[in-house]
Amino acid sequence: MPETPDIVAIGETPDDGIVAGFEEGNTGAVETEDSLTFSNGVIEKIVATACQGVEGVVGMKGGFYNRLQETFTGNAPTKGVGVEVMPDSSVRLNISIIMEYGYFAPTVFERVRDAVISELARMTGLIVSGVNLRIEDVVKVEDEPLPSDAS
Repeated sequence: MPETPDIVAIGETPDDGIVAGFEEGNTGAVETEDSLTFSNGVIEKIVATACQGVEGVVGMKGGFYNRLQETFTGNAPTKGVGVEVMPDSSVRLNISIIMEYGYFAPTVFERVRDAVISELARMTGLIVSGVNLRIEDVVKVEDEPLPSDAS
């Protein structure tokens, strides 16, 4: 039975946006050049999606690029997430959220951290070396305006 490939961070470059991936080690007599890599956008989208299901998280907060993307496309699937590849091939996540008023911030942090680490491991096998959570705003859900088509 062949060995499971090791996770190797490849590093991001402006040209390819590659974040991290798998590279096949020497698992037998035949040496191959197989690899599996993930772009920044894929990792960011997985993290943002995992955050959306966390109790106490109302939404994600993004920068200028995300606001521009949201204006033209109606959504910004990677809004509020940044990924750094560390020297040991793990990834560090920088996440900005909008928290629901009344929740205990350390509990929301633990839920976000657990959700994103679990989802990244499940979908990519990547190791998360750290999660930095920034709470950008606190809102009461009942204060949020209803969509114009809601009755």
